[in-house]
Amino acid sequence: MKAFSYYLVLPFLYLISLLPFPLLYLFSDFIYFLLYHVFGYRKKVVYTNLRNSFPDKSEAEIKSIQKKFYSYLCDLTLETFKTLTISKAEANKRCYMSPESVEVFNRFYRENKSVIIVMGHFGNWEWAGNTFSLNCKHQLYVIYHPLTNKYFDGLIYRMRTRFGTKLIPMRETYKDMVKHKDELNATAFIADQTPSPDNAYWTRFLNQDTPVFRGTEMIARKVNYPVIYASVKRVRRGYYELAVETLFEDPRATKDGEISEAHTRKLEQEIMAQPEIWLWSHKRWKHKRKTVA
Repeated sequence: MKAFSYYLVLPFLYLISLLPFPLLYLFSDFIYFLLYHVFGYRKKVVYTNLRNSFPDKSEAEIKSIQKKFYSYLCDLTLETFKTLTISKAEANKRCYMSPESVEVFNRFYRENKSVIIVMGHFGNWEWAGNTFSLNCKHQLYVIYHPLTNKYFDGLIYRMRTRFGTKLIPMRETYKDMVKHKDELNATAFIADQTPSPDNAYWTRFLNQDTPVFRGTEMIARKVNYPVIYASVKRVRRGYYELAVETLFEDPRATKDGEISEAHTRKLEQEIMAQPEIWLWSHKRWKHKRKTVA
């Protein structure tokens, strides 16, 4: 059954991928109408996340961000499918990386240092991986969750590795990093997912108690790779800029929680500036911090 559904949907996905961008976004507008106005996909989750994150915003402002988010979510989904057939030139044009950002990685490459990249589900993180692999010398590894459907997992794998990016299953992160320690590489962590509350680093994020994965920080301090924050700002519809900032060059010299706090604050700043392009449909705050009596 899984194979049947995959081969049934696959031609449709390639057809979407082959659409010229003006038609792609026209189709996205249609999907937005269905998703938001007809089906109301996760509307309650999105609204609650926004309302709790921005208590000072008016109801009209929250509704405006909500609508913009759904419109962007449709764009992001179709842009991801576009990765199946997009050319290298078009990929670089659509997600631009400045020479200054490239030079951040080039310096560490010249110094014979592998790096850790940390980012959030902000902007088009899928296109950002392609842009890095097309412009930087480090071998990029992206931590990912394999899908239970092996057919669709294979499709996502092909999409993400078209331009040289390699993937590491989340459960094998540290083992794989050790295996590739003699290779100059960059390992990308998307660090705004929801961890187990008992093993998390807890902080205030968007006005709420929030658990943060400790894995990024723990691994960075073990391997002592410089930690670089990557931002994928949306310049206009269909165009992004990948910008980076070095957070820590010597992670072993940091205090417990310092790295987690730093990349969480960077993401928060980005979301405050461009809230509609973060993944609000994710149940980010399903866990509550335990109170100590």
